[in-house]
Amino acid sequence: MEKIKNMSKFTRTNIECYGMVLLAFVILLPLQNAGLISYSIAGQLVPICTYIVMAVSLNLTVGFLGELSLGHAGFMSVGAFSGVIAVACLKNTVAPDWTKLLVAIIVGGILAGVAGLIVGVPVIRLRGDYLAIVTLAFGEIIKNIINCLYVGVDKNGLHFSMTSADELGLVDASPVLKGPQGATGIPKISTFTSGVLLILFTLFVVLNLINSKTGRAVTAIRDNRIAAESVGINITRYKLTAFVISAILAGMAGALYAMNFSSIAARKFDFNTSILVLVFVVLGGMGNIPGTIVATTLLYMLPELLRQFADYRMLIYAVVLIVVMVATNSERIKLFADKIKARFSREEDITDAAGKGGGTK
Repeated sequence: MEKIKNMSKFTRTNIECYGMVLLAFVILLPLQNAGLISYSIAGQLVPICTYIVMAVSLNLTVGFLGELSLGHAGFMSVGAFSGVIAVACLKNTVAPDWTKLLVAIIVGGILAGVAGLIVGVPVIRLRGDYLAIVTLAFGEIIKNIINCLYVGVDKNGLHFSMTSADELGLVDASPVLKGPQGATGIPKISTFTSGVLLILFTLFVVLNLINSKTGRAVTAIRDNRIAAESVGINITRYKLTAFVISAILAGMAGALYAMNFSSIAARKFDFNTSILVLVFVVLGGMGNIPGTIVATTLLYMLPELLRQFADYRMLIYAVVLIVVMVATNSERIKLFADKIKARFSREEDITDAAGKGGGTK
């Protein structure tokens, strides 16, 4: 117990985050392989992993940078559809599925990062509501572009069109992206294992970033922008760094998500998806990575667990959100929790002291 108390906050956070993810993986994977969990729950494992990555990456922007972004679903859509196109290009190769998925995730992350850079350079100097409105507009622009985009792959390479599938001129091949219909015929190669690995990679990037020089500069900007600028911190550079890294991770999550379904459309990545991820971050605690993981898992599973209540399940879901927000912002409840924590700490100290005293005798 004394060793745990002497650990740094960074070490304790690492143990909590990695421990939760690995424990869930060790428990759920054998149950999934043995068919001991329901089909509906098993089908949600990859989406849960996706949304955990989305929430942790958004927490980097909202929680640690202190800027409100409402276009995270836009970066997710860039990663999703670019990943689908990458896998379509590898369709006739003999590469195993995990290699195709890895390529899709890397391509999705890179292109989402490029999109984040394009958006971030002109608008990252904005703050608060202004940045939120611009990122919201970006998400809607991306959705509408994808709705007008037709992409196909044949022996002559990639073909693009913004008018119709007939303009692609494909030879013995069908379009991959079909405008408003989205992408169809996607190979379902995402697995729970790949989702957990992507979560671990995201945690490694985010946790090490926030504990680095760059992360301390980012949190300094959040706490006091004027003071940070007065000591020579390049505000634009560090804000852009956090924003682009967040976009890259969202793009990777989008590629993983797309490879879990046989078809996917741009309307899935609308404003509501960005708000959903933001809800996960806020309820889990801004700047609190372990809390974000727990909140994302529970809130994503809640509608499915309440399915037996039919028409009332979304009402119950909304009530739960309100209760959690009221509880976490109540000074009385926080004071009560602090008293319980202090009481347990005193009991542990008395037990340790008694043990040491008995040892000396």
